[in-house]
Amino acid sequence: MTEATRRERLRAETERDIRRQARALLVEHGRDAVTLRAIARELGVTAPALYRYYDSREDLLLRLADDICTDLARELDADLLGLPEDDVTAQVYAVCRGFRRWGLGHPQEFALVFASADAQIGSCEAGAAGQVGDQFGRVFLRVAGRLIAAHPPAPGLDADVPAELHADLAAFRQVLVTTVHDQGVEVDEGVLTLGVVYRITQSWVRLYGHVALEVFGRFPFAVADPEPLFDSMLADLLGDMGLPARR
Repeated sequence: MTEATRRERLRAETERDIRRQARALLVEHGRDAVTLRAIARELGVTAPALYRYYDSREDLLLRLADDICTDLARELDADLLGLPEDDVTAQVYAVCRGFRRWGLGHPQEFALVFASADAQIGSCEAGAAGQVGDQFGRVFLRVAGRLIAAHPPAPGLDADVPAELHADLAAFRQVLVTTVHDQGVEVDEGVLTLGVVYRITQSWVRLYGHVALEVFGRFPFAVADPEPLFDSMLADLLGDMGLPARR
């Protein structure tokens, strides 16, 4: 091993140690507790030393959010293992239920990634032009693409799409096509009408909204067990697209 390679390995290990400690602080005390000073204290180094690895606290949080998204995607992929490839409806339920389970089990990580006021840090929500810029979005859209490819939606879904959204939905359709194709799923672009893209967008909004309300304890009324409500929502989402809603 060359000296340069050894330095690179040691640097990578130190970066991982920093992010590991940052995540521990996040989980135990929340985002505000994740400071370079606190991390340095736990690692037994000076705070200025951390700037050799991360430009700022925001840079560190951004990298931490990437780690969290990767872990979420890995967990969702594990949920898909063992499911028949042709049972795409089951895959949709597995991904959506897995997202809810993960959010409830990781409230601080969920808050950092999905409820950050910083668009850069909220990387599981925001996507760059031409791609979906997060691990969860890629898993979700990969499964959605399989579902659409296996069960083309019923015609007539474009009728109720607000005219004000046509341009935005057309742009997102290209993002969706690129993302799904990058995941090895071939979908006829003719199937992805504005109505289909509109409903995919609505599905994400409703899925995220339900999970966020649960994670943050913000349901507008007392619900002893939100799970049946969540499953009914999933069935409605599939039904709205004219797709099988078997559970």
